[in-house]
Amino acid sequence: MNKNLKLIGDGLVKNNPTFVLLLGMCPTLATTTSAINGMSMGLATLFVLVLSNMAISAISPLVPDKVHIPVYIVVIATFVTLLQFLMQAFTPAMYETLGLFIPLIVVNCIVLGRAEAFANKNGVIASACDGLGVGLGFTLALTVLGLVREILGSGSAFGFNFIGGHDGMLAFVMAPGAFLCLGYLLVLFNKIFKK
Repeated sequence: MNKNLKLIGDGLVKNNPTFVLLLGMCPTLATTTSAINGMSMGLATLFVLVLSNMAISAISPLVPDKVHIPVYIVVIATFVTLLQFLMQAFTPAMYETLGLFIPLIVVNCIVLGRAEAFANKNGVIASACDGLGVGLGFTLALTVLGLVREILGSGSAFGFNFIGGHDGMLAFVMAPGAFLCLGYLLVLFNKIFKK
């Protein structure tokens, strides 16, 4: 199998940030009240992850070891700021919905962790593929978690109500439901993909 395709596949399954590495739990639990919110947060993180991995990979040979973390944070913050401007211009409703969690991508341990663990040691293309795989894995996990919570909490999926007159179980839209759903999805994911 092609090395770059393997990196993408590993990000989806073997290095899935939510279901395997248990990283980024704050946005995972807070933004997944619906499938569209989870997917939007995942795509926003994917955008920053791919671009910051590429930039960090390109500049890492020039950055002294003593200051590499602050430099990486500045690079990540630049892409998050770009993302904020783009979201405010083109998807203002989603920007308002996700609110504080967009700027918090700067300190998301998934983004900084991939920069430190992979991007600063590998080439630009490999780093982009790693960011794409991990970002897609994060997006998939948030979308699935949001979908389960939305179905159980309100009887709808991606905003389309398919159970008429069903108020849902309020607990699944609130924080306890996020923990409960995440726990069961962790068990299911690890049961399916554990070798």
